[in-house]
Amino acid sequence: MPKIKKKGTSGQAKNFITRTQAVRKLQISLPDFRRLCIYKGIYPREPRNKKKASKTSTPSTTFYYTKDIQYLLHEPILNKFRDHKALAKKIARSLGRGEVGDAARLERTAKPRISLDHIIKERYPTFVDALRDLDDALSLLFLFASLPSTSTVPPKTISLCQRLCLEFEHYLMITHSLRKSFISIKGIYYQATIQGQDILWLVPHKFVQRMTGDVDFRIMGTFVEFYTTLLGFVNYRLYTSIGLVYPPRFDAKSDEKGGELSAFTLEGSGITKEAETEHLTNGEMDQGETAGRDAVNAEVQRHADELARVPEPTGDIESKDQAVEDEPAADAIDRFEVQGEGADVLDQPRMSDTEASLLFAPYSFFLSRETPRQPLEFLLRAYGCKRIGWDEVLGDGAFTNDENDPSITHQIVDRPPILQSNVSAGCTLDEASRSARGGRMPGRTYIQPQWVWDCINQGKLLRPDLYAPGATLPPHLSPWIKPTKTAYDPTLPLAEQENNDEAEQAVLDEEEQEELEQLTAAEEDGDEPADHAEIFTGADDHGMDVASADSDEASDEVDEFKGFGSDDATSSQAADEEAAEEDARSQHQRELEAEAGGLPFTDGGTDSKANRTARAGNNTRGDLRKKAARRKREEEEELERRKMMMSKKKRKLFDKMAYSNRQKDDEAAKLRGKRRKLERGK
Repeated sequence: MPKIKKKGTSGQAKNFITRTQAVRKLQISLPDFRRLCIYKGIYPREPRNKKKASKTSTPSTTFYYTKDIQYLLHEPILNKFRDHKALAKKIARSLGRGEVGDAARLERTAKPRISLDHIIKERYPTFVDALRDLDDALSLLFLFASLPSTSTVPPKTISLCQRLCLEFEHYLMITHSLRKSFISIKGIYYQATIQGQDILWLVPHKFVQRMTGDVDFRIMGTFVEFYTTLLGFVNYRLYTSIGLVYPPRFDAKSDEKGGELSAFTLEGSGITKEAETEHLTNGEMDQGETAGRDAVNAEVQRHADELARVPEPTGDIESKDQAVEDEPAADAIDRFEVQGEGADVLDQPRMSDTEASLLFAPYSFFLSRETPRQPLEFLLRAYGCKRIGWDEVLGDGAFTNDENDPSITHQIVDRPPILQSNVSAGCTLDEASRSARGGRMPGRTYIQPQWVWDCINQGKLLRPDLYAPGATLPPHLSPWIKPTKTAYDPTLPLAEQENNDEAEQAVLDEEEQEELEQLTAAEEDGDEPADHAEIFTGADDHGMDVASADSDEASDEVDEFKGFGSDDATSSQAADEEAAEEDARSQHQRELEAEAGGLPFTDGGTDSKANRTARAGNNTRGDLRKKAARRKREEEEELERRKMMMSKKKRKLFDKMAYSNRQKDDEAAKLRGKRRKLERGK
């Protein structure tokens, strides 16, 4: 007799275990079970058949692998949870007896400390594994670093997140590992490349965060506890790999004044003496050096004024300058030109990461008080800038707080230029001269904050006049989304993106809009509009379409097949007859429209010049629409003939692809239409 197989000992019933069974097996509470699963990276699983996996008549909702729960039985943190439970009982017993001092002593001295170091080593055997899992960690820690302190989010956790995030930013600044950044509604996205791994994280904007009650901060706090341990390990490895001491020296007084990045001082053999001096002083000089620098700047300004008064160069000098410009630069990047038709097209060399990461090294920046200081300072320092100044209200650690410092080459502003009429009567001579120039310093470049992001994403310095204060900024596009062939690209002109039919339709719509404006202007002036019924063809005074009786009859007619051998005379005669019928139908249509509009009808012999011009324009637009409709119909017929040669499976696949492409094309056409209206309004 064969062995009877017992139910629930194999298959899905053996491989899966419910959450209730797992909690009973581990002998811990449900919050501790959630906490342990987050630490160990164990998540619920979905069986194929929930009824078979539940072993009961009622299917459960949450399942785990039985092997994962068996693996948790040997976790050392389980003993810490049990010790904590025993301590809670002792404290409750002491409070019940009225021994408050003993309860406080037990909570202060006997509280078990949970260490997650061994879990970090288990989950991430190599350092590259830890870098791959750093995206979510950075996003969550930057979020908690911007939250206000509450009962659920203690200030100690917030300060720890802030310190770890600033230490990570310091590593990116010293190694120039930042690659891209993008401003969105959610916040600011950053992407860095560390040891060949791309790390993308999100930093929220510096707004006041409102704490809501629908978020379980206990679960998020468990993730924060794990991610702070992970980022601490990562920062230690990153700092020691480049010869820096970890943790860096922290100045609490500077941090209280809003220093943030400048509150940390990097030390170690991996940082040069010059860079260390610049970092410690942030480019600040003593009084003697400042006086010498002012004298040199005054001398340089005097020479610049003299050169400005020199007359324009002659044509001979201009030809020499042109010859010098035509010569290739010594440090220019070579380009591979295609020598012949059909030859291989090689990838063009681009600027190296080292060169691109030092975009702002030769310049000095000043941040106006209305600009976001934290992201701008981080981006500028990550791309080589050493001298960044800002107003005193933005915090400590600036290169200079003087906006009139002549060593500043670029100033980032986010407000429109000051008009001369807004100058007060009691201002000084210097302020009056600056106001006469629109509040600008001579020799300084004024840009808006978007210029910094666009320069970083494109890897080169862009034209600053496109980002001048008060100017309409170019579109700020995501650097991670590349435009496809038929997609809308806001950086290209409309003429390069429109097809022939769309361009013709745009021209027709524009002409109709102009005629509508002319008609509106004539009505406002009190003049009689020229043939109202002809301008608005096909609509009566109630907004309904008016069609002739001949048009319905003509649509029902079926042409007889005359054979393939008809001669040219017959075809031309048929074309003339068709044109005559079309003229008769159009005349009848105009009669009906004039009758519906209550206007007198005039034939072609007594038409005014304005009527003939309007009718000619309508006929031209009608011809263009007919051509576009005919072209579209021919393309559809050709497509249907090709689909007839496909199999049923391929035809269905082709229809799905065509549907998705049609949706994308419609969306792109809608965006181009919006842009066309904006450009027409200008």
